[in-house]
Amino acid sequence: MNEFIIQNGQKLRLGYTTGSCAAAASKAAAYMLLSGRHKEKITIETPKGITLTLDVHDIRIAENTVSCAVKKDAGDDPDITDGALIYSEVRYSDRPGVAIDGGFGIGRVTKPGLDQPIGNAAINSVPRRMITENIEEVVKLFDYSGGLAVTVSCPAGEALAKKTFNPRLGIVGGISVLGTTGIVEPMSEKALVETIRTELTQKCALGHESVLLTPGNYGAEFIKSSLGIDPETAVQTSNFIGDSLDFCRGLCFKKALLIGHIGKLVKLAGNMMNTHSKYGDCRMEILAAHAGAAGADAELIAKILSCVACDEAVRLMREADPALEKRALASVTRKAHENLIHRAGEELRIEMIMFSKEYGILDETENAREFLKEF
Repeated sequence: MNEFIIQNGQKLRLGYTTGSCAAAASKAAAYMLLSGRHKEKITIETPKGITLTLDVHDIRIAENTVSCAVKKDAGDDPDITDGALIYSEVRYSDRPGVAIDGGFGIGRVTKPGLDQPIGNAAINSVPRRMITENIEEVVKLFDYSGGLAVTVSCPAGEALAKKTFNPRLGIVGGISVLGTTGIVEPMSEKALVETIRTELTQKCALGHESVLLTPGNYGAEFIKSSLGIDPETAVQTSNFIGDSLDFCRGLCFKKALLIGHIGKLVKLAGNMMNTHSKYGDCRMEILAAHAGAAGADAELIAKILSCVACDEAVRLMREADPALEKRALASVTRKAHENLIHRAGEELRIEMIMFSKEYGILDETENAREFLKEF
């Protein structure tokens, strides 16, 4: 791929996700199955709007099935799956529509709270949609009315997965097929922090004294869909919440409102101001401790500690005792807010709203709604 972005004066080459690889390989295999002709290059449109034309590798054509691969290219991003071959086998099926599953080297979900339900291959929702849409494009081209079954695999997946968080998340047997835009946008930590500082500086230059902060895409989506606020209003801090507050304090801002998913903001209760998983993952320990302080028994605490996603921990508390859940989450918010106030200093007033994708707003600080009106 020969597209680039410029970050902090540095030219960085874009890459494409395992989801794009799976979609491209599936489209190529479907084309060859229905046409009987080889296809050594394939073109797909990514959700980001970037068109990819990719080489097709290791083509194997049989009477009722075709298999081929596309090589993952992460660009200048340090991605563990860079260079891996993502295969797709497409075969005729008696069932209508497009059925998608994972084969060798693709992980399988064994714990609740992830993008896919227990038992499914760890092929996330956007890649599944990309695969389906690209195959449907081929089906329409050849006026085929039957069903097709797709199996995505990665020969190196089982070994690669040991270097990821998949085993800890309860995804066993291989890698996940991921990507929300289809494109990998490389960015060093230094460049990303500088980008945040630049955006905050620009808002300050426009005369803003209040700033809306959110860690990433989940927050931006929630701000738009649940609060009716243009997500462009917010500055995305990524994992660098502490650095962002430092910038706000050093600029013109008097108020900051942080809106984020519980999976990020719960770490603030442990005073982790950089929430990247490589610096630690204490989410369940923090939730379990606050649940215990709120009255949870040993059995519930043990269940929370075994969760892989915060929504699942919230569900367990809610089912056990909604009042306990409320107390526990209020305790998490209170501690996180204390740590935010300490980092923000006397110059910057900080409030927060914590939400989950499944349950909406979980808790908020006392003056969060007052701050929210400003946006």
